[in-house]
Amino acid sequence: MSEAPVSPGFSVTAEALRLREWQLGPGQPTVVMDQFSADDFTVIVDDRADVHVSSKDGRFYLGWFPLGRPGTNGEGWKIAVTGTAKVPGYQLSFDTETPAEIVAAAVAGVLQTSRRV
Repeated sequence: MSEAPVSPGFSVTAEALRLREWQLGPGQPTVVMDQFSADDFTVIVDDRADVHVSSKDGRFYLGWFPLGRPGTNGEGWKIAVTGTAKVPGYQLSFDTETPAEIVAAAVAGVLQTSRRV
């Protein structure tokens, strides 16, 4: 009996790779901004057309910088939640090409953790 020769590597079909299409590009920022109500948040558009959203208590901040945040290397979105005296806050950043739907999902997650006191 003879054995089949062993070849280096492995063989893969395109079907086995389960190719996908991935969302790319910045998308529509309205999917992020539509999550904020005027009752709970303040929205400011500055002279660069950057958009700043903050909670009425000032502990939540979202910045959208379509041309990149000044002083950064392509930061397009900034989310920050201020901590307390006992628990530190946190920040998230996304570049200008991050799909708005991804940022919207992160914002939704942050907003779901908030509650009125």
